[in-house]
Amino acid sequence: MATAAHPARRSVAADDRVRGLIFIVAMVVVMWALEVVDLVGGSLDSDGIHPRDVDGLTGIALAPFLHAGWGHLIGNTVPFLILGATIALSGLARTAAVTGIVALVAGLGTWLLAPGNTNHIGASGLVFGFAAYLVARGVFSHRALHIGVGLAVLAVYGTTLLFGFVPTPGVSWQGHLFGAVGGVVAARVLHASTGRPAPAAS
Repeated sequence: MATAAHPARRSVAADDRVRGLIFIVAMVVVMWALEVVDLVGGSLDSDGIHPRDVDGLTGIALAPFLHAGWGHLIGNTVPFLILGATIALSGLARTAAVTGIVALVAGLGTWLLAPGNTNHIGASGLVFGFAAYLVARGVFSHRALHIGVGLAVLAVYGTTLLFGFVPTPGVSWQGHLFGAVGGVVAARVLHASTGRPAPAAS
């Protein structure tokens, strides 16, 4: 016989969602704070991903927080918050894991395959990764809610995702592509063993 969740467990789950949301908002706060530093002469934009330059490996961690001006930052902030908040409903641990996997795959892919003597910055790799994760999650979890969310993401961002993969001068399409790959990897890793719901006791 299936039983209702204990109130304390529901409270813990709600608190974990709040922590996930705080994690996403905190990342945005850091992005905006660093852009302010840049505005007053911080010159942080050069610390992005420099393909096949060993020193540029540090940019894998830094690049998502750096942006080429306010327009670039605002353009990434809105979808980052929407998609990130959707993932945060699964809790802090899941949100942090997805973010870490996407950032690593996007960063390494860009570092390995983007043209030399270029500098790649911006949170768009995470944005594409979050979108791809939400779409792929339904494929691996087989949950109706996840499938519905994935379809909604495709309806809203599908065209943007496709155009983001088109090679364009001055745009890190490699970051977009490998961010999306990272999102699929995250969905596969995090949902491979959780696709089937636990059976209810009888």
